[in-house]
Amino acid sequence: MRILGVDFGDRNIGIAVSDALFFTAQALDSYRVRSKEEDKKYFKKLVSKYNVGEIVIGLPLRMDGSPGTRVEKTKKFALWLENTLHLPITFWDERLTTKQALKILCQHKIKNKNKKKKILKHQISATIILSSYLESKREKHNATQDF
Repeated sequence: MRILGVDFGDRNIGIAVSDALFFTAQALDSYRVRSKEEDKKYFKKLVSKYNVGEIVIGLPLRMDGSPGTRVEKTKKFALWLENTLHLPITFWDERLTTKQALKILCQHKIKNKNKKKKILKHQISATIILSSYLESKREKHNATQDF
């Protein structure tokens, strides 16, 4: 089983997937939103191909922790995804992931106006969200092992 990481956007959805042991997250895709039927087919195929058992979706909170303007859209998408795939959904704080993703892209000298940068930004953000979630799970596991 693997965990799917999602960075939800109106047009593009960043996708990352964990390894089977939940140690790493790899950028997988930046899916361009189409119709509900095509979206459903895409995500079902993805879940089957990677044996996904859980989905982590970045929740766009403000810096003070209050819900951002995109929270409702993200929750609506998550509900659709949960009903479509019948898998548990976990929301994960995605504050500053876009800034981190843009910093990584700048380090690789990908220009601002480059279309590729806009697409890669979502993939990298999904990877950061999933990596953070996996790290949290490991920390919780290690904390229970200490007793």
